Amino acid sequence: MFRLIHISDLHLGPLPEARLRDLASKRIIGYVNWHRNRSRAFGDDVEAALIAAIAAERPDHIAVTGDLVNIALANEYATASAFLALIGSGNVVSAVPGNHDAYVPGAARRARKAWAAYMTADAGEAEGWPYVRRRGDVAIVGASSAVATGPFMATGTFSEKQEERLATALDKLGRAGLCRVVLIHHPPVKGATAWHKRLSGASRFRKVIARHGAELVLHGHTHQPTRLSLVGPKGAVPVIGVPAATQRPDGDHPAAGFNLFDIERTDAGFRMRHRLMQAMAGGAFVETRSEEILSPAP
Repeated sequence: MFRLIHISDLHLGPLPEARLRDLASKRIIGYVNWHRNRSRAFGDDVEAALIAAIAAERPDHIAVTGDLVNIALANEYATASAFLALIGSGNVVSAVPGNHDAYVPGAARRARKAWAAYMTADAGEAEGWPYVRRRGDVAIVGASSAVATGPFMATGTFSEKQEERLATALDKLGRAGLCRVVLIHHPPVKGATAWHKRLSGASRFRKVIARHGAELVLHGHTHQPTRLSLVGPKGAVPVIGVPAATQRPDGDHPAAGFNLFDIERTDAGFRMRHRLMQAMAGGAFVETRSEEILSPAP
């Protein structure tokens, strides 16, 4: 059995000191939003409880689907790097960036550099997006939808180049008989988010899955524990979101949570037990949802 944990949208704080010239951009919007809203909605206490809860589950691998930072200040990347080191090494943690990690031009490149240990393909696999990591019977495929956008926009992009590379990777991994888990920040399901938060090029992503298949797609961005699906060549492919990982349990949004998957190979394909673990008052993470997912062999 392979145990996989999925977290997203940490929005780690506190926000570092910012110079006036740092805020002479879209950052001023996020800076105000942090101090008015997110500084109260997200907490260090929840972060500490999350780290402890992840360790207690003894996962084989951890997937992080973006938005580790808030407005892409230089010191935020160091804070996020320290968090990643606490939950695991680059060998056991795989990450993809979100729109907040690419908040302003050049930020996506800095995120990739800062978190390279968690976003690098295995030796022998093609470099770039999407990257591929093989772990036992499971293959982690990390795609990037993170791009800088204008004020009040939180869109992502899935390019033609990534479409081609993802198709090639999924075919290769399918022939190897692996459970293919695709990571992307923005949900690729039509209508899953508001227009200003949508994934541009989502139809390319859906076309790849329809033709080449995958066993699981994990995303963040919405801060919601959603269970959607895409059409695959052998049936529906689960597309699963997750609450923001450090959201306090007493707010207007779903309490912090993580997805826990126990994946095992069967004669017919893969059986996945999916549990949603969410923060309660007092710090404990408890199971709030459970389901079994059966996926035919690739």
